[in-house]
Amino acid sequence: MQTDRLVLRHWTESDAESLYEYAKDPDIGPIAGWPPHKSVDESLNIIRTVFNGSECYAICEKENNKAIGAIELKLKGHTDMTEKDDECELGYWLGKPFWNKGYMTEAVKEILRHGFDDLGMTTVWCGYYDGNERSKRVQEKVGFVFHHTCENVDVPLMNEVRVGHTNFMTKEQWKKNNLIKK
Repeated sequence: MQTDRLVLRHWTESDAESLYEYAKDPDIGPIAGWPPHKSVDESLNIIRTVFNGSECYAICEKENNKAIGAIELKLKGHTDMTEKDDECELGYWLGKPFWNKGYMTEAVKEILRHGFDDLGMTTVWCGYYDGNERSKRVQEKVGFVFHHTCENVDVPLMNEVRVGHTNFMTKEQWKKNNLIKK
């Protein structure tokens, strides 16, 4: 998939070094619920075991095709947000040097188009933990609607309990948002 400035493509093992470059930053993973990567080998293992989903993509700048973040639609069986075949969960993160450029909003818009148009989703769910204002802002910009807050969400990779906020977007909302913006 492509946008004006980005390519969304499947992860390859050759992305391990760039994944480590950005995922080792303590400002990236912990706010999203995972610890910073400790080595290129750990990043390679993540590519093999976590970033191997059918709808998991590396976010790359078009000019160099280098992985600078990740975006995924987690389908039934890979999310606890829904049990329905036509609903999924959106997850994403972006390397710190690429913040404040509109990249994530651009990538999310494209993955939503893919989810609704190509995969036939009727609803996409997305969440963020208390304090993750960047993720909250991306969700607001693209039109997600607040659904609920949970006070005691287990974050197993961080051995913590946090406050989690859940938002959603229906295909109808997405269509309406895109008609208004065109």
